Amino acid sequence: MRELEITDLLWQADTAGHRVPVVQSEAVSLLAGLGQRRAARIVARMPSDSRGVLDPGYVDDLMIRVHGEIERLSERLRFARRVAGVLAPLVTQVKTMASGRAVRVVDVGCGVGSVVRWLAATSALGTSVDLVGIDVNATLVSAASRMASRDGLRCRFIRADAFTPGAVIEEGPRTVVISSGLLHHVPAPELSGFFAAQARLDVAAFAHWDIVPCLWSTLGAWVLLRTRMREQVCRHDGLVSARRAHPASALLGAARAGAPEYRVRIAEESPWRTRALDVLRPIVGVSAALPQA
Repeated sequence: MRELEITDLLWQADTAGHRVPVVQSEAVSLLAGLGQRRAARIVARMPSDSRGVLDPGYVDDLMIRVHGEIERLSERLRFARRVAGVLAPLVTQVKTMASGRAVRVVDVGCGVGSVVRWLAATSALGTSVDLVGIDVNATLVSAASRMASRDGLRCRFIRADAFTPGAVIEEGPRTVVISSGLLHHVPAPELSGFFAAQARLDVAAFAHWDIVPCLWSTLGAWVLLRTRMREQVCRHDGLVSARRAHPASALLGAARAGAPEYRVRIAEESPWRTRALDVLRPIVGVSAALPQA
């Protein structure tokens, strides 16, 4: 079994999306059995009720704090701006096939919606773009919606499985699917299915950012997490994320197997870009139905 992030265990849901109680002793035992003793100690110190179930209110607050720290780190890396740089030409391509309808950008596993909210606040992709964030965690979706409403942003957030037909991705080539930090949560044997789900919905394009698995990303993660993250869970999970990241060859192979009708590439950064910004890069796929740029 792969090394686990603590947040993998804190919030769980059944197939209908209903929250499942997390038994503290079971989570601690699982982590300890995997040799993750530090993670087990962190979970063991969390508050629980008389049944030994982790306090859901505490877990919700922790998840919001964790995503808040991730958002602040993303701002330092100018991550949303880099997402827009990749998406802008894709959206322009998709507009040629959208028959006058708005292009829809769907952020899968959006968390508190930092990328979607930035795109909405800056109009970086133009005004005729429907910006949607989707996540299975109702607490994070509610937080994203509150922040968007507070700032008067034209975007929306939905709690659902993005790849359920009819959930938010309409069949037909006007949707671009994105994610950030999601792919390393998908086990290698399931990667091709992840891309196949998007191909079945006939999305126009996809762009999924994740950590580059290399010594630099692991070392960079350690430095950034030690200096910028206050939450112990963030420090632990950030390093595990770097170690769980899939190599480019695995991502390309899975995307080409699952979405053979898409032109797929890893979007490398310019060699002149500061190396500290290279810890995240996207795998991009464009439907063969769209003209080449």
